[in-house]
Amino acid sequence: MLKARKVVGKGEAMAAHYAFSPHEDDVIIKHRLLTRTTTTRGEPPLKKLQKKFTAFALEIEKDADNYNDCERLAKAFLQELNTFEIPLWKSKVVIDANVREKEHFNELNDEINSQILQVQAEIEDLKKELEASKIERKHKEECEAIRKIIAMQRPRSETERMIAALEKEIAALEAEDTASSRLLELRKKQFALLLHVVDELQMTIEDEQKSLAEEMKNLSDEQKD
Repeated sequence: MLKARKVVGKGEAMAAHYAFSPHEDDVIIKHRLLTRTTTTRGEPPLKKLQKKFTAFALEIEKDADNYNDCERLAKAFLQELNTFEIPLWKSKVVIDANVREKEHFNELNDEINSQILQVQAEIEDLKKELEASKIERKHKEECEAIRKIIAMQRPRSETERMIAALEKEIAALEAEDTASSRLLELRKKQFALLLHVVDELQMTIEDEQKSLAEEMKNLSDEQKD
């Protein structure tokens, strides 16, 4: 009997493909049974068996006293039948072995397909775990970088003290700026007042000079007279 020929594609589930269909197998088996020859070569065993049986049947139908001939033909027919059954028995053994092998192969094929699916599922799970591990590692590296940056900074208490000192300094500068603004405003007012006094003083001096010039002129006129 023809054995199964298996074709397995890479990365695909294993599947059995057979060279011949069941109908073609039956035709081939029948042809081999009809044309099977013995080790001595000659007519096919089935034809020889048919001839032995026909000769035995014809001899029985005769009315003559042919018991010995019938016995001889019967023994010849049984011997030929036994000879014909031996290859059939061998073929049956081979067929049974092939059937068992095919069943074992199918079981093995199913087991391998199941293992392939299981391995594929495990690969997908491992891929997900790998991606999760990459993300977790990235987060850890980022946290470590932030921790190093924080470690490089000054303590919070010192920073708070520096902020308080800066706030005091800013407050002092603001107070100083306010005092300077007030002093400047006072100086502006004083300068404006000084200018006003200078203007009045200049006007007074000019008036006194005019008055003195008139008095001197009058005095000069009086002396002339």
